[in-house]
Amino acid sequence: MYAEERRRQIASLTAVEGRVNVTELSEKFDVTAETIRRDLAVLDREGVVHRVHGGAVASQSFLTAEFTLDSRFRSSPSAKSAIAREALHFLPGKDGSVFLDAGTTTNALADLMRDHPNAEDWSIVTNSLPIALELSGAGLSNVQLLGGSVRAITQAVVGDTALRTLALMRADVAFIGTNALTIDHGLSTADAQEAAVKSSMVTNARKVIVLTDSTKLGNDYLVSFASLDSIDVIVTDDEAPESFVSELRERGIEVVLAS
Repeated sequence: MYAEERRRQIASLTAVEGRVNVTELSEKFDVTAETIRRDLAVLDREGVVHRVHGGAVASQSFLTAEFTLDSRFRSSPSAKSAIAREALHFLPGKDGSVFLDAGTTTNALADLMRDHPNAEDWSIVTNSLPIALELSGAGLSNVQLLGGSVRAITQAVVGDTALRTLALMRADVAFIGTNALTIDHGLSTADAQEAAVKSSMVTNARKVIVLTDSTKLGNDYLVSFASLDSIDVIVTDDEAPESFVSELRERGIEVVLAS
């Protein structure tokens, strides 16, 4: 496991549990206590956690930092692949319509969709430049890339043109990625323009499926784009904290754990 991925998992666990200690983290990740202390020092400098004697407690500040697309692809690749496989069960039938949000986990789903028996019959709308290239390059003819400005760091199309187009559309199902997910703040991300596109996809889809690896759970970014009430299903990996999953299910959300 990369150090960056381990730190994201530590940050998520701290956010969910409120407090973590060095000994338990050392055992969980099978690394030395000194390695965990270095991880906590890095997270503390980034404002993600606050170090305390023997461990760390959750930070109360909203996150704003964004990671490059290449960094996101390297983070939790096996979890994202497993999540994408489970997400296949929620694809619409023949002649169905799909919103595909920009993100690395939705990109993993697109990789699998290209070979699906119904792929050529779906109408697919995305604001992700990599996903549009992936699916159109595979020969799918009913792929629409929203117009607008392309954000360099995420390769996501955003802006008024994209929002005006989405306002006229409806989809059977939307697959949405997120930078963070909490019980109180719902789904959130760092950029207001990307948040607006995500929110529009959520609003205009009959069913909303959130694809997120467990490192995002418990974290909170600056811009909220959807409440838990607007979500039907969350597909995450089996490292998700049990207490967090239980609370989501108590709120009527179907949670699928991919292994």
